[in-house]
Amino acid sequence: MTKARFIGVFGRRNSGKSSLINRLSGEDVAIVSETPGTTTDPVKKRMEIFGLGPAVLVDTAGIDDEGALGAKRVEKSRQVIKQIDLAILIYTNNSFETFEKELINQFRKESVPFIILHNQSDMIPMDREIALELTAKYKCDVLEFSCAMLDEMVQKLMVENLISLILKNIESSFFVKRGMFDNLVNPGDNILLVTPIDSEAPEGRLILPQVNAIREILDSGGIATVLQPAQVKDFIKSAKEKISLVVTDSQAFEQVNNDIPKDIPLTGFSILLAYSKSNFEKYMDGTPTIDNLKDGDRVLILESCSHHSSCDDIGRVKIPALLKRRSGSIIEWDVVAGLDLIKRPINDYALVIQCGGCMITQRQLWSRLKDVIEAGVPVTNYGMALAWCMGIYERAIEPLIKIQK
Repeated sequence: MTKARFIGVFGRRNSGKSSLINRLSGEDVAIVSETPGTTTDPVKKRMEIFGLGPAVLVDTAGIDDEGALGAKRVEKSRQVIKQIDLAILIYTNNSFETFEKELINQFRKESVPFIILHNQSDMIPMDREIALELTAKYKCDVLEFSCAMLDEMVQKLMVENLISLILKNIESSFFVKRGMFDNLVNPGDNILLVTPIDSEAPEGRLILPQVNAIREILDSGGIATVLQPAQVKDFIKSAKEKISLVVTDSQAFEQVNNDIPKDIPLTGFSILLAYSKSNFEKYMDGTPTIDNLKDGDRVLILESCSHHSSCDDIGRVKIPALLKRRSGSIIEWDVVAGLDLIKRPINDYALVIQCGGCMITQRQLWSRLKDVIEAGVPVTNYGMALAWCMGIYERAIEPLIKIQK
């Protein structure tokens, strides 16, 4: 799911947002009605876009919805902007007014690329002069479209033109795309993946970063060996080939650090996620502030997925215990799960600790931390915080520091 690109469709009620979703996906996944306000909560449709790969189309409520309930629908639609890689803004009847302009201001604030689409052009054609004005003012693509064209070939061409603009705008995103093992694995390298099977492990499967790690190593021509912490020491002793890198679940850092020779590079899955999809430099700046925590400081734990916590929960149990032991301070904690809003003012926190973010996209993770970083609040992530508290931080980040030089 995290490799999918999220595309949000915005506009006024009855502008054809749901029809556009259906036309792009080739399925009737969104309810289409002449009654304004049919779409309430955002509706998501996963599909494959040739040349892009997996994508999630997000159908939002009309930005001009009215009343108390309508205001809530609009707010949910606005929250979607922080979670998408591209926005498609629909307008009709050549009317581009305050509603549309306010949305564009939000797109720009969140650095979300956008396409402007004049829909229902079979009824009222797009005014070329207005389209040229929009192109010049907003420096974006403006496209004429209709979901109800009777000519199948014309409709097909319109869809193809839109998809080509989607590809163009997403690929021009400012995000640096890199994998967990970019510049770390060469063909023939032996990579040891340490994956504990404990109460925190999901039933019958590996967690997503472990699965992604295996695939990326294979794609790079490397050799992936997967085992549990108790097997590491004997495996190292009997290994006939050189081990190029050991990657461990953060919770096993101490044991694995003790069981492998110092000349074998070591890091963690969560640290690789920090490097590949987040602001690694800000994490490095923020991690040492763990030692500055004092009595009464408040720390925010950001979980990017919702799950049942247990007595071994890494974010809610283990990290608080380790930080208390490391700092010797009495710390107050807040936990925000999924992509829920952070309700307390950011500046109330002395530190924010983000999970690896394996279940959300790079865009969503970036947006999650944007306000925190802009407020100057130190930020780190699970793996880096654990490595610091265990006294093996320098060793754990060294493989990534080397490839950045």
